[in-house]
This record gives sequence, C-alpha cells and structure tokens, in this order.
Amino acid sequence: MNSADLFRLDGRVAFISGAAGHLGREMAWVLGQAGAKVILNGRNANRLNAFANELKDAGISAECAAFDMMEFASVREFFASRQRIDVLINNAVTMTPKSFAMAGPDDFDQAFRSAVTAAFEAVRGARPALVRAARETGGASVINIATMYAHVSPDPKLYSEPGQMSPPHYGAAKAGLVQLTRHLAAELGPDGVRVNTLSPGPFPKPEVASRDPEFAARLASRTMLGRTGCAPEIRGPILFLASPASSFVTGSVLTADGGWTAW
Repeated sequence: MNSADLFRLDGRVAFISGAAGHLGREMAWVLGQAGAKVILNGRNANRLNAFANELKDAGISAECAAFDMMEFASVREFFASRQRIDVLINNAVTMTPKSFAMAGPDDFDQAFRSAVTAAFEAVRGARPALVRAARETGGASVINIATMYAHVSPDPKLYSEPGQMSPPHYGAAKAGLVQLTRHLAAELGPDGVRVNTLSPGPFPKPEVASRDPEFAARLASRTMLGRTGCAPEIRGPILFLASPASSFVTGSVLTADGGWTAW
C-alpha cells in the first residue's frame, strides 16, 4: 500500500449523523471523495435529500437516513438492516444554548442523551455491521465528535453576553463522550474496530465574523495560529481517523483547535 492508498476508502460505507450541518457536510464530502459510500443522517429529510443530490452530482455515492439519533428504536432498526458499516461518525448533538443562570436539569438530560447515550446506542446497534466490515478489510472506525470545551472551560471574557458562551451542559456532555470513547475502544478493540474522539476547536460559521467581527477576532486571538478554523479544515483529521492511515490509533483524542487547548 502506497501513501495515497492509506487514505482511500473505496468500497467502504460511512455513516455520518448530523451530516447536513456545518462540519457534517465537510465530513461527508471528504469521505465520499476518498471513495466511500456515505449515508447521511439527520432529522430534516428535505435538507438531507438536497445534500445527497449535491454529492451525487459530484460522482459520490450517497443515501439518506432521516431519523433522530435519540429515537433509539429507529437507530437499532436501521443498523440491524445494514450488512456492513466501515465508518461510523457520531456528530449530531441536540442542545439549547443557555446561560449558567438559565440552564436546568432538562437541558443536561437532552445534551447527555444526544451526545453520550445516542453514541452508545449507535455503536451498540452498529456493532455487528462494524465487525463484519472489520473482518473484510482489516479494520473499521468509529469517530465521536466532541469539542475543545470537553477539555477546557470557555472563557467568559471572550463572549459579548452570557448567553453567547458555550453552555455548561454542552461541554459536560461532550466530556462524557470522550470517556465513553475510551470504554468503547477497549470493548471493540478485539473485534478490529477502532474508536477515537475528534475534538474541534473554534470553527465559527462565516456569518459570525460578519455579525460580530470583534467576537471573531477574540476567538482568533486565543489560538496559537492566530485565526479560527475554516470548515473544510476538518476534512484532514476526519479522513485520517476514518482511513487505514490510522490503523493503530484507538482510544485517542485528536484535537483540531489551532492550539487552543495547548496553551
């Protein structure tokens, strides 16, 4: 296998939750361009179908799986119907941004259910399909998407108002996902299934900079590179973790945060 082949996913099947979102789209594009058939998951069928058509127009094999990852019966039913899943990306999260003063128990329940419990149920449901894929190709990959705020606290001084700051239930839930990753890596390692966490840093949508340029500049100042991430920059890390290039990497956390958490 040459260096380029290490990053190829020809003939493999990749499932991406939250696939039509800001970073989910980039994940689907890069895996599809690497040769994978991508399964796009989300709650908005129209949005998924429109995105699937974009991918198909570019020669990428894509299908839609429109259901909520917190509807666990639907999750189990879907994965039980799949013969193989080579790559499973748990990217979807549901949470309501609220300040410390306004956040309540229901917000924590929702964040943990969508980030931690949903990832667990997806992996448990997909396990037979992941193991079959690993036996055929030598390995399968689960990637749990966390955040820099699973590792450090948001700095209140960066934010213009309390409600703008990353809420406490979000970071706490994603920290739980990081630990779940380690547990799943130990559980699935003997089956040849790798499980890792990707923790993105500041990847604001373009409208953030136009709406609040001073806030965008404060975010940029906190990274070692002096800028925030552009959405396509998530493609390299996700492809590495999904592909044979990371065949001996499991139970790990890969940060893509411009050095934010390394200060």
